Amino acid sequence: MELMYRIKEDILNNRLPMGVALRQVVLSARYGVSRIPVRDALQALKAEAWLVPHGKAGVMVPKLNLKEAEDLALMRARLETLALEFAFEHIKSTHVDEAYSYLSKLEASDLTLLERGELNWRFHCAVYQACQRPTLMRSIEVLNIQASRYLGFQFGPLGYHNHSQQEHREWLELITCREKAAAVQLLERHIMSAGKCLSEYLKKA
Repeated sequence: MELMYRIKEDILNNRLPMGVALRQVVLSARYGVSRIPVRDALQALKAEAWLVPHGKAGVMVPKLNLKEAEDLALMRARLETLALEFAFEHIKSTHVDEAYSYLSKLEASDLTLLERGELNWRFHCAVYQACQRPTLMRSIEVLNIQASRYLGFQFGPLGYHNHSQQEHREWLELITCREKAAAVQLLERHIMSAGKCLSEYLKKA
């Protein structure tokens, strides 16, 4: 897991180039490990869509893709608002308190892009878990894993963190006040606005 984490961080920070084959022997030397853990890490990252096939047996970091970014935002918005609707009547103060704890951790200035992405998912999950729908939650988690590279990009080059945090606070306030319709609408806008910001950037890139 540590090796996967290091590779993800290098991808998010553009230390591993997009569209270029990743060679196990080169990565082995880079990270100071044998080729076996490198091979296993690359396979796991391919399963999470952080890497894609390249050539007969290789892999590479895919370029950020406009349609993929749009699709991920659309699917996340649909499924996560659905989870919130199912969860709303079952959200307890413990769920909200857990979400606030992750919100506080997201304020740290020394977080890596990957840590921000993980904490962002845990923040949302703290609320959604009240829906008690494991199949739905697994699907949402998979989408968030796929979207994490894009989320890291938003927190980094696009500087979306402060705006995101403000909407997170507003969202929790609506949930605390039991304003279901407003909370669902804000969640959808929160996901789609971030997706639109990234899509507009990718159109210009």
